[in-house]
Amino acid sequence: MSKSKNSEKNPIDSTDNHEIESNEVEQTSAEETAKQETAEPTIEEQLAQEKDKFLRLFAEFENYKKRTTKERIDLFKTAGREVITALLPVLDDFDRALPEIKKSADADTVKGIELIQNKFKEVLKSKGLTEISVEAGADFDSEVHDAITQIPAPEEKLKGKIIDTIEKGYTLGDQIIRHPKVVVGQ
Repeated sequence: MSKSKNSEKNPIDSTDNHEIESNEVEQTSAEETAKQETAEPTIEEQLAQEKDKFLRLFAEFENYKKRTTKERIDLFKTAGREVITALLPVLDDFDRALPEIKKSADADTVKGIELIQNKFKEVLKSKGLTEISVEAGADFDSEVHDAITQIPAPEEKLKGKIIDTIEKGYTLGDQIIRHPKVVVGQ
């Protein structure tokens, strides 16, 4: 009988052991599947990630091209800025010298100097230099004008207005390279 008890226990024990083993296998395979899903994205997810990377890289490259093109255009517009800025005092000297030469020199000399001055101005103008026009009595704009001094206004209507221009101002393209120096009424 002891054998039969053992044999009775054994089939039950083996069934229980078999059920336990199959549950463990199912849990292990479910865990492995979950790990594989989290560890390895599906092909569709990989494709979506690569497409996103590509689109971001493409957009970044397009922005780079636009930025460098804009910088190149700005560089061409102001390529000679340093040279032109260095030549502005020469232009000022022409403006100051011409009235004095008219007082003491003959007409041919004055005409020759005027032609040189005009040619010089035209060359600078062709490179994008333009004079900022400042009229006496115009409103003072601190973003454009550089106030050298303030003097008592000769008339009440000239308070806060430009009285005189000491030095001309110039723009190169859209940028002011030298602000006009003015005297403002107080």
